[in-house]
Amino acid sequence: MGSGWFGAALLAAGPGRGAQLFLLLLLLLILLLILLLLGCSRPLALRRGPGQVGYLPAPGLSHGQAARRTRRPGAPPPPYPNGWYRLLDSAQLPRGAARSLALLGEQLAVFRTQDGQAYVVDAYCPHLGANLAAGGRVVGNCIECPFHGWQFRGEDGKCTRIPYAEKVPDFARVRTWLSCEVNEMLLVWYHCEGVGPTWAVPEQREIATKEWVFRGRTEHLVDAHIQEIPENAADTAHLAFLHGPAILGGSDLRYTRSKLWDFMKHIWKAEWQPEPEPNEHCSRLILQHTATVFGKHVSLMDLKVSARQVGPGLVFLIFEHAFLGRGVILQTVTPLEPLLQNVVHKIYYQKNMPAIIPKFILRAECTQFERDITIWNNKQYLPKPLLVREDSSIQKHRRWYAQFYSEKSTRLQAQKEGLDW
Repeated sequence: MGSGWFGAALLAAGPGRGAQLFLLLLLLLILLLILLLLGCSRPLALRRGPGQVGYLPAPGLSHGQAARRTRRPGAPPPPYPNGWYRLLDSAQLPRGAARSLALLGEQLAVFRTQDGQAYVVDAYCPHLGANLAAGGRVVGNCIECPFHGWQFRGEDGKCTRIPYAEKVPDFARVRTWLSCEVNEMLLVWYHCEGVGPTWAVPEQREIATKEWVFRGRTEHLVDAHIQEIPENAADTAHLAFLHGPAILGGSDLRYTRSKLWDFMKHIWKAEWQPEPEPNEHCSRLILQHTATVFGKHVSLMDLKVSARQVGPGLVFLIFEHAFLGRGVILQTVTPLEPLLQNVVHKIYYQKNMPAIIPKFILRAECTQFERDITIWNNKQYLPKPLLVREDSSIQKHRRWYAQFYSEKSTRLQAQKEGLDW
């Protein structure tokens, strides 16, 4: 019927008009295909704002307000473990740019010189407290204060110029922070006692050699202590219950177990272990994923994942599929406040694979991660949880993670003295 209608429309339009109409429709079809291809090839970009995910509705209140009003955070460990943390992606800091960032209980100024070197310093000018990155500009290898024009060298923080002073005091300087640029990210080293880095951020070879290309990024805010997030790796029992229902059911926990999606199940086999010296700051989760549809095993969805935790806030999730190739999701967790984490996932995948494959993987991972966020945003941290024998990996993980705290680690006001984490 549709083809008959189209032919009748062409005949009614006449030979000349019919050809024009056909050409116009053909051009529209080509344009639609181009837009579809561009949409598939463009990297996935998904950012969840505050309170957008992980909360249940409450009358008269936003999701976040409702959860915070009723929530008791418990007795979590110190909020800022020692280690490397992502500040931003390298592409977010072009040459000559300066950014002000608040994290780890600090306000930092991050800037990049014209020769490409990135530096991190305390944001506030020691002169009268202006924020160096709020209107300040990059001059040579220095950042210039927008208030009085004092210039501070990125390498050591020393003040090199005061426009109206005859002499620059030797003690005039701003604190600098050790940073590194690896895997297309800028990271900063944090240690509560000022101790230098005790390990380096590993470079993912395939990213450096461009064998794997960037295919997408997601960003979430999580209202929880940082330790809650990596502890999930050792809590293998939650995989079947929380992540077993089909991803088709979405991330809202009120509906994930709906019978509508009961025909599909995710099956997980997992084992978590800390790594031996000299990589005692690392741990590894080996994950085998399979899926069933109407009780039948679907081999196309078999996937092996090796999740390597490096320090308190970096994870390398290596994906391997028999037909769909290999890639990595880089997960970074950065504490913005004691109980507020910025979590970014970036996927890099074989460049000879269609972009829609890694975008689908990242979307699926995002759905599963948002299920976890609902738990984290509403739970309480229990220093002495009630565990059964099958939960032994959780206590093992807590002992492993305790290495990232120090006697002088910043504590929440409600915490008591001691190292009972």
